[in-house]
This record gives sequence, C-alpha cells and structure tokens, in this order.
Amino acid sequence: MLNCREATRLYSEARERELTFKERALLRMHIAMCSGCRNFGEQMAFLRDAMRAYAKGRDEKDK
Repeated sequence: MLNCREATRLYSEARERELTFKERALLRMHIAMCSGCRNFGEQMAFLRDAMRAYAKGRDEKDK
C-alpha cells in the first residue's frame, strides 16, 4: 500500500510518463481511501487545465 508521499509522487510522475499497471493499481487503491490525495489529484488536474486555457488565450492574443 502506498503512503501519501508516494501517491503524490506518482500523480506528478504520471504527467511525465506512463505509469506501470502496478503503479496505477496502487495509486487507484490509495485514492479510493484517501480524500487528501484525491483532492490533490483534482487540484493538479484543475491547475493543468487552467494553464492550458491561459496558454491558449495567450496564443490567440498573439495572432
């Protein structure tokens, strides 16, 4: 079982590389039980989407 530090590390690494089946399964099990890490994942997704929208808006202004 992962601890919270390992889970957040895997969340971050998932942005850079594809996780192995074992890593994905362990992360899913952990976030099923840990609301703190689940919130962390949701916040990461929100920030990623916000930065993409911001970058898209900047690109459209530059045209």
